[in-house]
Amino acid sequence: MNRFLYEKSSSYQGYLIIPFLFAKVGGEFIYSYALLSAQGYDDEFHKAKNPTGLCSNTLGDIIKIAQQHLNQYSVNLKEDNYFEQRYTYQNTLIIIHQEGKRCFYDHYPSHELRNIAAPTLFLSPDDCINWIKKRLDRRQVKLY
Repeated sequence: MNRFLYEKSSSYQGYLIIPFLFAKVGGEFIYSYALLSAQGYDDEFHKAKNPTGLCSNTLGDIIKIAQQHLNQYSVNLKEDNYFEQRYTYQNTLIIIHQEGKRCFYDHYPSHELRNIAAPTLFLSPDDCINWIKKRLDRRQVKLY
């Protein structure tokens, strides 16, 4: 598996559908997907990789496959804006959450669905994003 294509992800009724390149066959790309749930580990499909077992040669179709599967099998479908404020930076996924006057975030690296966020609170989404970018930029510096 290559990296998760967070920039092509789609929020759908409390889930984030995240496509990734599964294979390249005869010069054609084959896509699969993974899921994150707004309910976290309480949801059976949180961090699931391709629970349908189906793939597609287009990103749009793999999103539709995931949506159809969720419509048929998820008991937790609901309109939810949990993934509304999501960003990609250096191929990582950053999801900002605001509760009252406090912000916090979830942060997923490019190759695995593991939240690596620091337990830090912020006063605004901009403060949060800037703090994360600063730390990621610092990691990108290469020593020769």
